[in-house]
Amino acid sequence: MNKREFLKNAATLSTITLLPSGAMAFSKSKKKRLRTAHIGVGNMGGEDLKAISSHAAVDVVALCDVDSELLAKAKALHPDAKTYTDYRVMLKEMKKKIDAVVVSTPDHTHAPASMMAMEMDKPVYCQKPLTHHVTEARAMKKLAKEKNLVTQMGIQVHSFYDYKLATLMIQSGIIGKVHTVRAWSPKNWGYDGPLPEGQDPVPANLDWNLWLGTSSERPYKKGVYHPGNWRKLVDYGCGTLGDMGVHIFDTPYNALELDVPRTITTNCRKPNGFGYPEQNMVTYEFPGTKYTADTLKWVWYDGEGADKQREDLMLPGGEKLHDQGAMFIGEKGRLYLPHFQMLPKVIVDGEYQEIDVEKFNLGEPVRDYESEGKKHYHQFVDACLGTAETSAPFSYASRLTETILLGVIAGRFPNKTLHWDAKSARFAEDEANQFLDSPYREF
Repeated sequence: MNKREFLKNAATLSTITLLPSGAMAFSKSKKKRLRTAHIGVGNMGGEDLKAISSHAAVDVVALCDVDSELLAKAKALHPDAKTYTDYRVMLKEMKKKIDAVVVSTPDHTHAPASMMAMEMDKPVYCQKPLTHHVTEARAMKKLAKEKNLVTQMGIQVHSFYDYKLATLMIQSGIIGKVHTVRAWSPKNWGYDGPLPEGQDPVPANLDWNLWLGTSSERPYKKGVYHPGNWRKLVDYGCGTLGDMGVHIFDTPYNALELDVPRTITTNCRKPNGFGYPEQNMVTYEFPGTKYTADTLKWVWYDGEGADKQREDLMLPGGEKLHDQGAMFIGEKGRLYLPHFQMLPKVIVDGEYQEIDVEKFNLGEPVRDYESEGKKHYHQFVDACLGTAETSAPFSYASRLTETILLGVIAGRFPNKTLHWDAKSARFAEDEANQFLDSPYREF
């Protein structure tokens, strides 16, 4: 599928549903079992495979990975599944034998693989961020809606106890209307070094052409791209903001029912055309909602430069701020949400407040990652079987991803405020519009 074919589905959306809804995503025909195909089975893909297959009604029938060693490990766990190195071949050959597709590849392959599966009317579970480019996010949302497909983005903590509780607390008005959100992570999915020189022999277990996929041709260099460092690089990942930012943004974004931002400003080093900056401060301005002031300010910090000494981030009793988390700042107080598996806390006049969490009807707090981690995956399976709804369908995930990606693009223009028009899906600053997508390589 070339870029023109892909983007024929990417007509600009003039209206955006504000509430994540899985209502449209019910399977029309109730099935008793779900046959799944998995694209990318190493690292996070292995975790996705484990969690999806732990559902009692799932049969794993196909596995695909460009790394034969990772594929062999997955095959050992699912000996009856057919194996492939090219997802295009798998989807064509197995079209009538699979019911749903799980995409767990590096970011640049999310949209090409997901769109091909959805064109075949397959429900898709896709890892976060949903896409590598804004145009892809809008195209995936549009196609999922047109085909009435079950979809889910892989933000597992979306279904965790503490995040659901924080959402209910904010929406109950416990700190009043929120005017500022600050979020942070010390992770460094950036690279400030020089472009790698030369090339190394491609390992026998890796199909480098298929790993590159639709991205530009580039010589292989050991330890730079596969298996893990691609998140740092602009051609394949989305930096720390596109990794941890999706998780940490998710609850405030969902709780406050935000649309995409009006302005974005990123403070970071000058772009080097290869790796993302190692430290970033991204400031968004959002239009208000019923849970916010007329305008909401959102500030994201990543790397070791996170400004944790701000007064509105100070905790009672000199308590140390957790390494990752978010702070909602409202007219009546603050809500502190560490990342992760820690209860949200309300702070008023510099003191923690006792909160009766029972009134939110979520039951006892859960601190078991093994059981909590499966919920989001099983929700997708159950939705495919017609017995549930997904909580992070592409109608929601595309909007969250677009917001994240606008911050990533702003990093190309340090300290310059970009103005985003959601209706036209264009920046007022025309030089930024070239980064809304990129050409697809034929491979």
